[in-house]
Amino acid sequence: MTQHVVVVGAGIVGVSTGIWLRRAGAEVTIVDRLGPGEGTSHGNAGVLAAVSMVPVTTPGLIPKAPGMLLSRDFPLYLRWGYLPRLMPWLMRYLANANDSDTRRIAKDLTPIVSDSVLQHRALVAELGLTKWVTDSDYCFAYRDRAAFEAEAYVWALRKTAGFEPQLIEGRDVLDYEPNISPDIKLLATLKDHGFIRDPGGYVRALAEAFKGIGGAIRTADVTDFDLRGGAIHGVETSTGRIACDDVVLATGVWSKPLMRKLGLNVPLEAERGYHIVYENAQGGPSRPTMVAAGKFVATPMTQGVRCAGVVELGGLEAGPSKAPLALLRKKTRATFPKMTATAEIEWLGHRPAPSDSLPLIGQIGSSRVFTAFGHHHIGLTGGPKTGRLIAGLVTGQPTNMDLSAYAPQRFA
Repeated sequence: MTQHVVVVGAGIVGVSTGIWLRRAGAEVTIVDRLGPGEGTSHGNAGVLAAVSMVPVTTPGLIPKAPGMLLSRDFPLYLRWGYLPRLMPWLMRYLANANDSDTRRIAKDLTPIVSDSVLQHRALVAELGLTKWVTDSDYCFAYRDRAAFEAEAYVWALRKTAGFEPQLIEGRDVLDYEPNISPDIKLLATLKDHGFIRDPGGYVRALAEAFKGIGGAIRTADVTDFDLRGGAIHGVETSTGRIACDDVVLATGVWSKPLMRKLGLNVPLEAERGYHIVYENAQGGPSRPTMVAAGKFVATPMTQGVRCAGVVELGGLEAGPSKAPLALLRKKTRATFPKMTATAEIEWLGHRPAPSDSLPLIGQIGSSRVFTAFGHHHIGLTGGPKTGRLIAGLVTGQPTNMDLSAYAPQRFA
């Protein structure tokens, strides 16, 4: 009897899961309310950021946070009317801003992200899609050495994970990145990284390849679960019921209300992230560049240069704010003063942020419902690895990783 798995969510995590499940011989239907690559998987910086294992909640964040929020020049925003709803999550989130929890989280994130380029290449290898993955350095731009050394704690954690940068200073900066501002006096560069020049197009291409190996995709809202006797029997959708043996929840921040239907209240919030695409840009970066002063990444893409970042807390319902986009423009102009473009495209998306910064990867009890969401800033980076792990759990294939840190029951 063929095992039928319903994957809820057609972003990078869901589509990766579907591909690995098909390779294992399962029958798979992916269900998404918008279609492949149309949500958060579309609007990221495109970096396969293997070094991104350090959470936002580092020691010292709590005393610094008020000043960050009040500064017009710092890329952290809060929609104050949302604060009462945000507070329970925020208190749990900030409770991790200490040395022991930061080290624990970084240790647990490392196996999800550190081999990102290899995992993406393994995902696309048999699908004819290798052209989508571009090898490159990942560059961190600093005003000077003092600004770099101010992040010594973070770089020490990255070194523990096996990532130590090459430092480029003085006149060598412009030799390495000719279009960057002369005010940038130090670059910390990392080998063995990569990026995707069109993240949304990449996920859509993966989805087409998934269909080409026998997978099915349905555009619909998931409304409920048929969970009798403690085990899944089907999924109720806006276009009808789908009978199945297993379910994978991989729909980012929209997984939270579905988890409530399964009896779990996950402390998960939407971190509102912005990007601006500078179409047909000239005079921009030649590789993904994290601009430390603005906490955003500038990436050369097919459409132009995409500048993505800025953190705003304010839920799912409100529209885009003007201030984050204005700051993103200001920081971009300061960093790449030579850059020109024919047009600008603004975007707002919602990153799924668990209170402990770790994704939920595992089975809910013995229900045959599996979770694959909550990747915060590392969805594109860790999507293929997560999909591979989940496919192994669903089909009973052993893994050499301890997955207990990601267990969905940790919030029960």
